[in-house]
Amino acid sequence: MPSAPLVPSAPPASPTSTATRPPRRRLLVGSALALALGGGLLACSTGAGAAPGALAPDVSVRNVSAAPARHEAPPMAASEPTRLVVPTAGVDTSPVLRLGLDAEGGLQVPSVDQAGRAGWYTGGVTPGENGPAVLVAHYDTAEGPALLRDVAKVRTGDLIEVGRADGSTATFEVREIQQVDKKDFPTNKVYGKTDRPELRLITCGGPIEDGHRTDNIILFADLVK
Repeated sequence: MPSAPLVPSAPPASPTSTATRPPRRRLLVGSALALALGGGLLACSTGAGAAPGALAPDVSVRNVSAAPARHEAPPMAASEPTRLVVPTAGVDTSPVLRLGLDAEGGLQVPSVDQAGRAGWYTGGVTPGENGPAVLVAHYDTAEGPALLRDVAKVRTGDLIEVGRADGSTATFEVREIQQVDKKDFPTNKVYGKTDRPELRLITCGGPIEDGHRTDNIILFADLVK
C-alpha cells in the first residue's frame, strides 16, 4: 500500500485534552494547514499491488440520522483510549494507536501491518471529554479486509465502547451514519466544536479509483454512559 494519508490535510485545531495538549506552536501550524487544505480522509485503502480478490467488496451505506440520544452522559475527565469495541461490526481491538499529523499536514493512519487496529487523533479530545473525539480505522488495505470491513452492518442506535487508560469505558450511541465523497468531506461537522461529548469513527468506502477508495464513511455518536 503506497504511503498515503487517510486524511488529505490537517483537521482544524480542536480543543485538546490536558493529557495530550501539544505545544502552542504545533497547534497554530495545524490550524493554518487546516484553513489552507481542509480535513477529509483520503486513502484508507488502495488496490495498488493487491492480489486479485484480496480486497474487501466495494461498500456503500445509506445516509441516515436519528435524534440525539435521550440519555446523554456528563463529560468524563481526560484519559486516552486503549480499546475499541463495535459489537455490530465485529470489532474488538486494543491497543488504540496514537495518531498525529504527517509531514504534509495530513492525519496519520494505522500502517498496513496494523490494519486490525484503530487510531485516535491526539490533536483532539480523548473519548468521553467534551467535544468531538476522532478515531480512524481501515476498511481494507492492499493485503485484504481490515478492522472496519463490516462497517455496513452498523445502524443508528448501535453502541460503540471505548476503553480508557484510567480503567473506565466511554459508551457512545450512533446517531448518524454518513458516506461522502472525499472531495466533499464535512470538515467542520467532523472536527468542529461541540457542547457535549461526541465521537467520530471514520473509515473509507465506495469503489476504488486510481488505487484508492473514493469515499469516507463516518459514524457520529453521542456519549450515553
